This record gives sequence, structure tokens and C-alpha cells, in this order.
Amino acid sequence: MVDQEEVVEEKVGFFGRINLFYRQVISELKKVVWPTKEELTTYTSVVIVFVGFIILVVSVFDVIITKVVFWVFG
Repeated sequence: MVDQEEVVEEKVGFFGRINLFYRQVISELKKVVWPTKEELTTYTSVVIVFVGFIILVVSVFDVIITKVVFWVFG
């Protein structure tokens, strides 16, 4: 047996499928809850601080490993 959705998709042409895709995208974008300016500023600040912290941690590990490698091999 053939599913009804498959029959409908077979009847729709290439441009019809593109049109359906864009209508679905627009429908989904209408459901999005966009952040306010204050929320966006807060989230951006948190991300920048977190990334800076991770950079600091990785840099400290890099310096320590570099010193150990030079001490062992150097």
C-alpha cells in the first residue's frame, strides 16, 4: 500500500516542494521566541566571560606542559 503523503509528494513538482519548504520555514520562524535586548546582552556577556575563562585555563595548562616538556627533554 502507498501512503497518502507519498502520493501527495509525488504529485507536487520541484517548485511546489521548494514553495512548501519556504512556507514551513516561515511557519517555524513565527514560533520562535526571540530574546529581548537585555537578555541578548546578558547571554552575550556570559558567553564572552566563559570563553575567556576557558582560554585562561587552556593557556595555564599549555604553559605547565611546555615547562615540563622542556624540563624532561631540554
